[in-house]
Parts: sequence; structure tokens; C-alpha cells
Amino acid sequence: MSPTPEQRRAARHQLGTATAAPATRRGPSGGSKKPITVEAIISTAFGIVEREGYDALTMRRLATELETGPASLYAHVVNKDDLDELLIGRLCAEITLPSPDPATWRAQIISVCTQLRDQYLRFPGISRATFAAAPSNLDTLRVGEGMLAILLAGGLAPQVAAWAIDSLNLYVNAFCLEVSVARTRRHSSEDDWVLSHAEALERFAALPEDFPQTKRYAAELTGGTVTDRFDFTIGLMLDGLTGA
Repeated sequence: MSPTPEQRRAARHQLGTATAAPATRRGPSGGSKKPITVEAIISTAFGIVEREGYDALTMRRLATELETGPASLYAHVVNKDDLDELLIGRLCAEITLPSPDPATWRAQIISVCTQLRDQYLRFPGISRATFAAAPSNLDTLRVGEGMLAILLAGGLAPQVAAWAIDSLNLYVNAFCLEVSVARTRRHSSEDDWVLSHAEALERFAALPEDFPQTKRYAAELTGGTVTDRFDFTIGLMLDGLTGA
């Protein structure tokens, strides 16, 4: 008897390398199509997100792309949450974790956060899959383990380090989601109302005198790249940790 999707999911979490047997396609063209595998599901899902954004990724849409029915997918993944976990795990698998060094722990944790940011930004909106999710994928847990080791090497108390990981991840995830939303709006003909930097400065300058600080510091409020703001916020969070 073939293992259930839940059993296959459990095996992936325990071993990290377990793969399910290809699902048999049904119908007249079943023998002429590539078999459905976990790898095929992950690769196709990433392709949909890259082209159309995370909101376009549904189990039905994925099944259509693979020229099969949803039932074939459920032979390998439990549900959409399981698929999300696989996708985030695959991105986390590409994160390089340094050997924790008390002398350079700050630079090391910034590097991990930056790598996560860059991975998520490859696929518009995919960081949404990380919210309210309890990680159990081994690749995702590997990154958490690495971040914890780095922060502990930096002299942080275990509870501070644990909550710091949660805060850093939450910021990285939210940052990536906001950038993805902004990029989508800029490229959407229905959102021509999105302001450019110059337009934002003009609007601030035109504000009534009830907004003296906003008018005076409009350049500062709108200045810097998204990368500048990311680096500033991560640095600010780490500065707070050193005094915790």
C-alpha cells in the first residue's frame, strides 16, 4: 500500500531527502506526459509565482499547469500549506550559514537576513507563505538553528536570541512582501495613481501649514533606496539587542 501524503510529509521532515514515487497519470495521454513528482510540483509552483506572483498560486492552477488534476498533486503534498512549506524550505536550503564567530556575529546575522531577503524577492509575494507558519521543514529549521547559534555566540541570552530571530524574520518577511506589492502596483495599468518620488515631494510641499515637520523634512521622509532602509532597520534591531 502506497504511503499517504501525510506519511510522505513526515518522512521529508525526518530525513530531509525522502521523495515520493511519481504519481501515475490517468487517461489516454497518461503515458505521454512527464510523471508528477514533488520536484516537478515545486519547480512548476516557483514558475507560476515568478511569472504571475504568489497570489496566482493555487492547487487548481498548479494542476492545470502540470496538465493533471488536483488529485494527482495530493498524492504528494497534503495541501496548500504543505506546498508553501516546501517552497520556503527550498529557498532556505540555498542560504549559506557561517560558523558562528563572537567577533563577527553582527555581520554574520546581517548576511543571513540579506540572503533571505534576496531569496524571497526572486518570487513576488512568496514571503506571505511564511506568516503564521510554524516551521517544521528541515531546511527552514536549519536557518533558524544557524541564526540562533550566531546570536548566542554574540553573547545574547537564550530568550533574547530566540525572540530576536522571530523579530528579524518577521521584518524580513514583511519587507519582502511590501516590496513585491509596490513592484506589482508600479507595473499595473490599473494603479497609475502610485506616486513617484518626485510626485511625493511635490505633494508634501503642497501640504498646509498644519504639517510643518513633514514639509520641512520631506526629503528625509522619502529618501533612500529600499536597500538603505532594509540595512538601517536590521542595524537598528541589532543595536537594540546588544543592550538587551
